[in-house]
Amino acid sequence: MTPIEAPPPYLRVQGGDLYLRVRVQPGAKTDAISGCHGDALRIRLRARPVEGAANTALSAFLCATLRLKGSQITLVQGESARDKTLRIRAASADVQAQLRKYAESSHPPALNRDDR
Repeated sequence: MTPIEAPPPYLRVQGGDLYLRVRVQPGAKTDAISGCHGDALRIRLRARPVEGAANTALSAFLCATLRLKGSQITLVQGESARDKTLRIRAASADVQAQLRKYAESSHPPALNRDDR
């Protein structure tokens, strides 16, 4: 019998949904997942934090990177803050595995949108 893996601190599983805590760094040189920031996943975005542009870019980046539909991601907390919580509906085991790998190392490789 294999032990059940505890999710990383930035990921909470509830039913078939995932709740993902992120720390967004807007105005970066490239869009990338760049490891952990405390109990959140750090995501760098080129978009500026103006009139929701960074939130839109965050959703688009995660959809492209994790191969999700736009309707699967909802911002549930942190609309105007760098620290955000997102709900990913009906996330597959593949999506969970992709997100879990960032907890394995304090310096994981950056995942760029083009790495799909």
